[in-house]
Amino acid sequence: MIDIAYAMGQGGAAGQGGGFSSFIPLILMFVIFYFLLIRPQQKKQKNHRLMISDLKNGDRIITSGGIHGRITSVSDDTLTIEIADRVRVKLNRTNVSALLQSSSQPQPAKIEQTDSNKK
Repeated sequence: MIDIAYAMGQGGAAGQGGGFSSFIPLILMFVIFYFLLIRPQQKKQKNHRLMISDLKNGDRIITSGGIHGRITSVSDDTLTIEIADRVRVKLNRTNVSALLQSSSQPQPAKIEQTDSNKK
């Protein structure tokens, strides 16, 4: 009977794995989080910083509040945008959420209807 109790006590210590093998799932979780969450977010932030630094007069933008406008003046930290005829608003560069149309891009060509298309 003593032999069985002694044998059971020794088996518990041998059942534990090594120190490094217990960290493998934790390392794998970090790698998955990096490639699925952290890296895409860093790419998005980098593209946004580049877009904000390249803003110039005439660009059409959307603000973080959803206001559409055309940039009329640019300074270091602020932009003046025209949201309607003779209605101008100053805002921080960081409040620009998207660039709709750059002033260097050509305007889309309007399709003219001919008499044959009107019928």
